[in-house]
Formats: sequence, structure tokens, C-alpha cells
Amino acid sequence: MISFSEASLAELSIHRIGNKSEDEFYVLSEQSLVIEDEQLKNLLLQYFLGPYGKVNEIYRFFHPNEDLNLNEVYHFAESIFEKGERFHDNSQQLAKYLYEISNHPKIKSGELYVAYFENVQIEGELHDAIGIFKSENKETYLKVYPENSGFNVSYEQEAINISKLDKGCLIINTEKEQGYKIAVIDQTNRSAEAVYWKDEFLKLRIRNDNYHQTSNVLGVYKNFVTQKLDEDFEISKADKIDLLNRSIKYFKEKDSFDLDEFSSEVIANAEGIESFKNYKKSYEEEFDTAIPDSFDISDAAVKKQARDYKSVLKLDKNFHIYIHGNKELIEKGFDDDKSMNYYKVYFREEQ
Repeated sequence: MISFSEASLAELSIHRIGNKSEDEFYVLSEQSLVIEDEQLKNLLLQYFLGPYGKVNEIYRFFHPNEDLNLNEVYHFAESIFEKGERFHDNSQQLAKYLYEISNHPKIKSGELYVAYFENVQIEGELHDAIGIFKSENKETYLKVYPENSGFNVSYEQEAINISKLDKGCLIINTEKEQGYKIAVIDQTNRSAEAVYWKDEFLKLRIRNDNYHQTSNVLGVYKNFVTQKLDEDFEISKADKIDLLNRSIKYFKEKDSFDLDEFSSEVIANAEGIESFKNYKKSYEEEFDTAIPDSFDISDAAVKKQARDYKSVLKLDKNFHIYIHGNKELIEKGFDDDKSMNYYKVYFREEQ
């Protein structure tokens, strides 16, 4: 979805952000960097943009009062896009704002990078983009070098691994009125100190497009099968796996989702259909999010969700049965003599 094969780094500012609650301070650079070394530019592009090659979710800026201009990061990004000569000034304002909200004792200090990119491709179109990145974790690296007809070794502490971007936000200069298109990286676990990046600093909400809608329905259906069905029906694990496999098959074969069609073809049971629709409605109410009854299916979302759908039937610690097709070819029973459950599997030939 996001490609940087044609991208270039036009400007970069670096600041350091301390933890306000620990009485640490911020340090602002007086001016942006001019990077002429092409190899260094390529390394920075890899560090900043490389992780976004696997990002599919797109967000937008928002504000609880529904006024985008009250979102601080949106305000500074808009100023950068409209007045490029004020890039560094706005990067300093972003650093100050991030410092102000870094008030959880577990938030790590680190460098803040604000970058301006040209020709970032998203959804097949080239746009300028602003990158906001923070490095929090440092590593120690060994360096081996030739010396006196042999080799010697040294080390460098507090170095940054360019393959591990801790936090990032890529603001694409398109759809400004809706809050821009935004891609996010946050490698921190979802804990109290982690939410500050996306929820407090950036104030984002997911773009309600077909990717999000596809992911939502598949996620809700998976939870329904794995968690809710046992409350209403007696159902075996093999039948649960079959229901999950049929849902993925539906999404892979169809171009669009229709709730009634999906329910009829995949669940195929009146009581089960009613239970699923009630579960979907409860989810929408609990999380205050509407899932439409019909929408175009996102192949990228299906591919990602399919990796989380388990088709493995685990039997004690002795056997794993992978169920990919017709569940009528597997039967469950109970052996009275051994007082154990069993599965009977039908097949035509071994492979």
C-alpha cells in the first residue's frame, strides 16, 4: 500500500525529548540538517519508511470536539505543507508538544525526528509526506576492523538499529479536509505508557474504508465463533474450525460483503444467524462503531486476517489435525472401552 521506491528526503530536523514527569527536559536543534551523503540518505529512508511497506491500516486526525484545527499535530502539519520555509519552526513546536504530554513515568526519553519526504506512494499515487519518528531504545554494536595484518574489535554504545523503528507517523499530503491519510508505527506494548503516541499525541481514528470494514467483520465473526457460540450451542472444535474456514473462503471468493448472503452461506442455521447478528449489534453498541451490512471487500484485509484464523485441531499433546476443507470427512466419537474421545478421518490417498 505504501512504497518509497521513488521517495526522497528533502529536510530533516532532530530534537531530544525528555520525560516531563521525571524532570527531564527537551533539547531543540537550532536548524534543520543538510544531508549530502547519499548513502546516509538511503539509510535514513530505510529506517524511517521501510517499516511502512507492511502497514495497511490508514488513520485520520480528529479531535473530540470535531474541529480538526484543535488537533495540535494536524495544525503543525498543515502549516508545514502550506509554508515549507517554516518546516523547522514547526518541528520545534511538535517537539515541545510531545514533551508536554510525555508525563507518564514509564515513557522513555529519546530523539524526535521530523522529516519531509517527496514522492511517497500510497494507494498508487505520489504525494509529499511529513514523517514524525521517535527512537527510544538504544543498542550496543560490535565493530570489527583490519589492523596490523589481522583484525581488532571495538564497540559503540547507545547506537540505533535502523531495522527497528520504535515509533513513527507518516502524514500524507492528501485528503486534508478529512484529516489527511496517516500511517502509524508503534512497537511499544499496549500499556498505559504506550497509548500516549497514537491517542494523546496524534489523536487518530481509523479511516472507515473497506479495509477497516473487512477487518472488523472478520474480527467480530472470529470472536463470535471462538467465544460466543459455546454459550448458545453445543459445538465441537472441528465445527468451529469449519465455520472459520467457510468465512475466509467467502471473503476470498466474493468481491463484496452482504450480511444476509454471508449469514446464509457461511452459518446456514437460523438460530446461529440470529445469534451472530445480535452479537454484531452488541459489538457496534459497545465500541460505538457502525459496521455496514454491505461493502466492497479488501483483499489486503482478508490476507492479514486469514493468518490469525486457526485451522488446527489440537488433541492432547499427541496429534494436530489441520482442517482445510470438507468437515464431513472427519467424525468425532467416544470409545467406551478406552474411555477416550476419537476422530475418524476419511481420505483417498496419502501425500
